[in-house]
Amino acid sequence: MTPQELAKKLHGVPGRGCVVVTGSGVQAISDLFAEPGTSRTILEAQVPYARRALDEYVGVRAGQHVSAEEALLIAQAALKRARHLAEGDDSDQPLFGVGCTAAVATDRVRRGEDRAHVVWTDGTRSGGASIWFDKETRTRAQEDAIVSAIVMNSIAQVLNIEERLDVDVFETERFDEIT
Repeated sequence: MTPQELAKKLHGVPGRGCVVVTGSGVQAISDLFAEPGTSRTILEAQVPYARRALDEYVGVRAGQHVSAEEALLIAQAALKRARHLAEGDDSDQPLFGVGCTAAVATDRVRRGEDRAHVVWTDGTRSGGASIWFDKETRTRAQEDAIVSAIVMNSIAQVLNIEERLDVDVFETERFDEIT
């Protein structure tokens, strides 16, 4: 399945929400908006890239910005935003929030692992995935493609769509689903 095919499926089922990515995952936003019907699925997409922007978005100053806990805070804030944007709408569609925080390949020396955490929530259920990349094997664009696939898969999961994009993980990398 291609990102475009999955985007079409996402736009074809009930459910709307907000997607917020920082550090990586921006290709997912592009893939979603490249297909007709985006307004049926996405209420808002944001990329709060500076630390202060992210702190303001979630409403607290995080001790560690690239963590599953921070991704959950982002997803919860995104769901709150979705509820606000849908307020007064006579639709009874389910709402969701997806949050992604990542540190991926860069042009400077950075301590720590290349990694990403993506969490989705609908207010009752939540899930997602985390990945730790092998810093020596992938470019930034390659890492972003994988993170973006995880973002798209998270939206599919919250909307109860079975199809998923492939997430190719090398033996030297780690991929954990958050349930």
